[in-house]
Amino acid sequence: MTPLSVLDLSFVSADSTPAQALHDTLALARHVDGLGYRRYWLAEHHALPNVASPAPEIMIGQIAAATRSIRVGSGGIMLPNHAPLMVAERFRVLEALFPGRIDLGLGRAPGTDGLTARALRRREAPGQGGNDDFLDRLQELLFWDGGFPEGHPFAKIQASPAGVPLPPIFLLGSSDYSAQLAGEIGCGFGFAQHFSGMPAEAPMLAYRRLFRPTRLGERPHAILAVAAICGATDAEAERLAASARLSTLRRERGEYRPLPSLEEALAYPYSDAERAQIERGRDKLHVGGPETLRATLTDLVARTQADELMIVTAIPDQAARHDSYTRLAQAWGLGAVSEAA
Repeated sequence: MTPLSVLDLSFVSADSTPAQALHDTLALARHVDGLGYRRYWLAEHHALPNVASPAPEIMIGQIAAATRSIRVGSGGIMLPNHAPLMVAERFRVLEALFPGRIDLGLGRAPGTDGLTARALRRREAPGQGGNDDFLDRLQELLFWDGGFPEGHPFAKIQASPAGVPLPPIFLLGSSDYSAQLAGEIGCGFGFAQHFSGMPAEAPMLAYRRLFRPTRLGERPHAILAVAAICGATDAEAERLAASARLSTLRRERGEYRPLPSLEEALAYPYSDAERAQIERGRDKLHVGGPETLRATLTDLVARTQADELMIVTAIPDQAARHDSYTRLAQAWGLGAVSEAA
């Protein structure tokens, strides 16, 4: 079966705190590590009250130290917010401490609003093409790993720790831009189907078609990130999805509030227009009992030729959230990691 992985934004719920959300992330990582999930990625978002994930590189180290075998990475580092040398050195440190278990996923968006993005970057000169200097930063990051051309002003600088390579690189996106770029430079690709405004098939297949082997990768590896909730039955899954549906509705109108409790979501007085909006967004949140969800996701894998599925599950009750990942792992046929591993 196609490997399953986890994307975690460290959701903040209405009856909890951002600090608790970070502890919930650690607990979930330990839980799925024993279920056979392949990767655990952390997102980068700033100044948002509904997520507590501004520093994935810190959480990567914490999670890798608290787990046994799962790969841990960024989903992703928003490269325009960071100096490429700092990204290179931080991920070299992680790779040195946890060799073979770290991934470096890179994003082009700021992960926040325009004013906060300015606060993150205001002491840096914009790129020649205006404020979008992602390609310049990406090229520099790759030079820190593979070596600068002769005569480059940074060629004499040794990134630390010396002798440690960067972990595998993935470009992340919600359109076909990153798909094409990832294929052209030969790295992995992750498509954010859970919030993209376009169907996943076109960018996923374009990446595979355009892929050229380079030192970054010999063959394509396409990860499809999807929002999914697995209940004991289809009806229970729909009930558990109420919080995520209300949260999405609010986010689409600019309200980044903590994840509502299930009780609040079930009691919410939806208007006819809001119900219609939720119905239009059902393809962004995959909901069902184990067999229903397995069939839905299997079809999605077939249509996109995904090499891996990355699951993001927004449920405020942490026990129910753990159960959702457990049910999906069992339905998918993941092999649990043995105690002797």
